[in-house]
Amino acid sequence: MAYVYMLECEDASYYVGSTELLEERVEQHQLGLGADYTRCRLPVRLVWFEEHEHIGAAFAREKQIQNWGRRKRRALIEGRYGDLPALARRRGARTPQSSE
Repeated sequence: MAYVYMLECEDASYYVGSTELLEERVEQHQLGLGADYTRCRLPVRLVWFEEHEHIGAAFAREKQIQNWGRRKRRALIEGRYGDLPALARRRGARTPQSSE
């Protein structure tokens, strides 16, 4: 079994990773032995994870989620799956200008 997971860092940012040993990997992050990103943002806590049959699938999902914005990640954490399509970023999309 493999996992993709999300940690919430002390600065309220999210870290997304994948592993075959979820409990051990989260403990490494909590001890400052994980990624450089989390090492500088302790403490961290596990806020979401998803199981996959193999590490390749978990890694692919990790890369997908890493491209998501904060609001979309938050919807995933909260289980608001119906909100995910509307929160998708369109590459090159511009925000509408307000007319005065």
